[in-house]
Amino acid sequence: MTEHYFSQKPQSKSSPKTWNYQLKGNSYTFTSDYGVFSKNEVDFGSRLLIESFNEPAVDGDLLDLGCGYGPIGITLANCYRNRNVILADVNERALKLAEQNAKLNHVKNVSFVNSDRFSNIESHTFAAILTNPPIRAGKKVVHAMFEESKQALGVQGELWVVIQKKQGAPSAKEKLYDLFGNVEVVVRDKGYYILRTINV
Repeated sequence: MTEHYFSQKPQSKSSPKTWNYQLKGNSYTFTSDYGVFSKNEVDFGSRLLIESFNEPAVDGDLLDLGCGYGPIGITLANCYRNRNVILADVNERALKLAEQNAKLNHVKNVSFVNSDRFSNIESHTFAAILTNPPIRAGKKVVHAMFEESKQALGVQGELWVVIQKKQGAPSAKEKLYDLFGNVEVVVRDKGYYILRTINV
């Protein structure tokens, strides 16, 4: 079976790479590795999601669902120090990197959960959930993430999704509208859509 970045225990040989990156006006140092999504830089979709995100009006924790090595959750935790940010991923190597990256960037208002979607965070309610979903896992998995996110959001909580048009943005938009009764295209850039929906 081919290994993907959503494998729980990547078997590919570890060869970490570290780089510096500017996000939301701050400088960060990140380390990524083989077997983890985006080894060489902060990918365009995650970057667009980070830069587009606005803090929700309601109180509560934020969730970076499928956090990878952690650029989304770590950046937002640094920007919104009054929030606890949970970073969740099924990939154990990715989660370990996310923990290391949080320490590297002196970001402390974070916690880490090894979770297949919401399997280990079922009892938590969030003010906002952000995801750059694992498209290669298939539409069924991605849409299940949307369904489970609705259950995990508080009233007026927000779900933010980045997805490419060619990888299913139109059907994702439709699915979110069916679930929430509203969906907004916040940004469209280079074929990427930032979708935002509110749990009314």
